[in-house]
Amino acid sequence: MLEEIDLEQIVTIAKEAGKAIMQIYQKDFTVEYKDDNSPLTEADTKANEIIGLALQKLYPNIPILSEENKQTAYETRKNWQYYWCVDPLDGTKEFIKHNGEFTVNIALIHKDTPVLGVVYAPATEEMYKAKKGKGAFKNGQKLPLHVNSHPQKELRIVASKSHLSPETQAFIDALAAEKKEQSNRGSSLKLCMVADGSADIYPRLGPTMEWDTAAADAIVRQSGKMTYQFENMQPLVYNKKNLLNPWFIVK
Repeated sequence: MLEEIDLEQIVTIAKEAGKAIMQIYQKDFTVEYKDDNSPLTEADTKANEIIGLALQKLYPNIPILSEENKQTAYETRKNWQYYWCVDPLDGTKEFIKHNGEFTVNIALIHKDTPVLGVVYAPATEEMYKAKKGKGAFKNGQKLPLHVNSHPQKELRIVASKSHLSPETQAFIDALAAEKKEQSNRGSSLKLCMVADGSADIYPRLGPTMEWDTAAADAIVRQSGKMTYQFENMQPLVYNKKNLLNPWFIVK
């Protein structure tokens, strides 16, 4: 199945969604709030529609799990061999703040593992893509772009811009390195920073959903890094009964 997927087609879909997002970004838009109090904009809805229709047309036999769709019951999806895991606009809070740190996330999951991922930041035109066995790339350059040979001397840490929990900060403060440099970024770009080598570690000791991480996690894995569950240091898994991710560390 994976061989049949054209990564460049997924890149094109992400760019189309990004174009629609930017058209809305540059005008006045309204913000609604979902039942869980998370924000929703016209851009989330429009991008979801573009991605959903394009994926259904190209790959009608692969089901889609998207943040903005009604969720499929676990009894049905536990039998999925492959499925798309989509966050049409990751970092809606950053989108509302107009800081440019939001992404389009499209992942292909095989059973419980992300095997293909596209993360596109339309405001900065950063394009990350990866396919199992083919490596990971940022704007056409193979990842990682940087390698830190002395993490015990200098450690570059990235953390969430809008969701930095006290537990995460405590973990960062306890890290052993002679010099620590901490930066904060929005959306799935944090995982991508570890993948490209501009950060060494991204701890997330707080809630995220599977669609928040899936696409960037594929990029992390194909760049030779890993997203680990905090409690047991096993790789993060997908298509769980509860779509909430456990705490995790990308390194």
